[in-house]
Amino acid sequence: MPVDPTGHDLKRYLAEDPGGPVVMLNLLQLAPGGRDSYEQYAREIAPFLERVGGEIVYAGDLSTELVVRPDPEPDWDVLLLVRYPSRQAFTAMVADPEYQQITHLRTQALSEAVLQASTPWAASAG
Repeated sequence: MPVDPTGHDLKRYLAEDPGGPVVMLNLLQLAPGGRDSYEQYAREIAPFLERVGGEIVYAGDLSTELVVRPDPEPDWDVLLLVRYPSRQAFTAMVADPEYQQITHLRTQALSEAVLQASTPWAASAG
């Protein structure tokens, strides 16, 4: 399973832009020995997030499952929520040539990933 968005994925992401900020859901399954690489990536991404106005909302290990689908695959290790001021800000960050120099840390750290945009409910926007 791919862990990085493709150019086609990013074009669709921008085409479906409802406008406004976006919170990206990251569900991550670490490859064997991948935690150190992902933690290094997390440290090195900080200036890129700052440049585009992004911020980590939450990062943590997943623990006790309460309600899950039968035979859940994969077994996620980490949940990460990252807020960006716009979809364009996220896309600008991942297109940055300097950012591209650290993406191998993320790629080698993961065996599976979900990266999904969210849109706020009207009642919670504000």
